[in-house]
Amino acid sequence: QVQLEESGGGLVQTGGSLRLSCAASGSIDAMTGMGWYRQAPGKQRELVAHVTVGNITDYGDSVAGRFTISRDSAKQAVYLQMNSLNPEDTAVYYCYVRTGWATDETDYWGQGTQVTVSS
Repeated sequence: QVQLEESGGGLVQTGGSLRLSCAASGSIDAMTGMGWYRQAPGKQRELVAHVTVGNITDYGDSVAGRFTISRDSAKQAVYLQMNSLNPEDTAVYYCYVRTGWATDETDYWGQGTQVTVSS
């Protein structure tokens, strides 16, 4: 059974930085990538960042240039360095592991970590 544990969330002032970590445990077959989504109250879930097993990255438009995703394959971990935070970044951040392809694609999710940016 795949389990993901996130850490690093918290309260920060506008312009500050936080680093989120997510470690996956269990046997993960056919992993294709890892990443982060976020969801703010009353808003739809949005992609923050994704990194493939080949280290190709993709970012949501609202975080590109401010956030950096990285991965440690040996630790089955993914990280999110968040800089120049603003109140619009306040949300619960969820990490995920993606496995399989096409109709066999499956995402495993963490429990989420709260990030709050004060103005």
